[in-house]
Amino acid sequence: MGMPSRDRRFSGEPSGRLGEVVWLSVRLGLTAFGGPAAHIAMLRSEVVDRRRWVGDNHFLDLLSVTNLIPGPNSTEMVIHVGYERAGWRGLVAGGVGFILPAATMTLGFAWLYVAYGTTPAGDQILYGIKPVVIAIVVQALWSLARTALRGIPAGVGCGLVAALYLAGVHEIALLFGGGLVGLGARARQLGIGQPRAMSFTALPFAGWPAWADTVTGPLVDYGHIRIFLTFLKIGSVLYGSGYVLLAFLRNDIVDRYGWLTEQQLVDAVAVGQFTPGPVFTTATFVGYVAGGVPGAVLATVGIFLPAFVAVAVAVRLLPRLRRMAWARAALDGLNVAAIGLMVAVAWTLARAALVDWFTLLVAAVALVVLLRYRVNSAWLVLGGALLGLGTSLFS
Repeated sequence: MGMPSRDRRFSGEPSGRLGEVVWLSVRLGLTAFGGPAAHIAMLRSEVVDRRRWVGDNHFLDLLSVTNLIPGPNSTEMVIHVGYERAGWRGLVAGGVGFILPAATMTLGFAWLYVAYGTTPAGDQILYGIKPVVIAIVVQALWSLARTALRGIPAGVGCGLVAALYLAGVHEIALLFGGGLVGLGARARQLGIGQPRAMSFTALPFAGWPAWADTVTGPLVDYGHIRIFLTFLKIGSVLYGSGYVLLAFLRNDIVDRYGWLTEQQLVDAVAVGQFTPGPVFTTATFVGYVAGGVPGAVLATVGIFLPAFVAVAVAVRLLPRLRRMAWARAALDGLNVAAIGLMVAVAWTLARAALVDWFTLLVAAVALVVLLRYRVNSAWLVLGGALLGLGTSLFS
């Protein structure tokens, strides 16, 4: 008899699996428009429905843990899935494959911006893409909700989380609250007197904000080093969606260092939304304007590096959590809260995207196609872009 088999994720995966991760992550990096909720919906369509790399329950577990660690959520989900499919090499390849296409496009737009003082508007393309994105998010929500919302209390809790988020309650508070409620609902059955679940998942990152403020202080004078450390700090302490990035950038890039003006920052965010892939590639634009190509590379590496570290820690924790009865209960509550957050984000996105009869019709048709035919969502995004461009010919 040979040696006992080890977990395949830690013993190295066949190159075919690594190739699958690279291909999927690059394709998502080229076609995933619409922000983190849309990226996660497209990822779920690929790895749960089409490829069956993971099940809905495990995908929800990954999403819940991802919401509890700092960094760009959709990028971290791609990194998670890369690890699940191809081990540690897949963890790195998945993240790099998702980030690199958008970062490269953003770098090109930044060069045009510095050289000619313009950015691509892309209004008509986004006009057609946004309703398709809404359909993709709704289809993912429908599938995830059927898995996570077991019974009326879970549905009520999901709705309550969505309402509280829209009312301004911080998403991390809602996630921890969901975990504690899930634990409390089963506390008597599990023999737990005092709910303490899940808070330790954030402990490895608790000291990062203070450390980050120290290393970006006045002792660091060299420009490129400061660019790297500034974006490393932002990537280390930013929770939630990429759109929260704007507040962090304004504080450091405009107010503290004066690398960009307010209008230049708005242009940088516009490019980050116009390009596919993670919104955090806005850092590439800022880094180029502040420090040329070296600044762009350092800013990009700095803001995304903590995501790889955070996921590397999380992948060690998740299997252990699922083996503990109290942690399973907390994760179930977290999953309900995560669905509630996605519902709230989908509502916010829909209000901005569905503005007339054309966008409503595109969203409805895309949703029917997704639910009935399981069409690859990348083709729908491309179709939406073409429709958006077509409207400019008749306006």
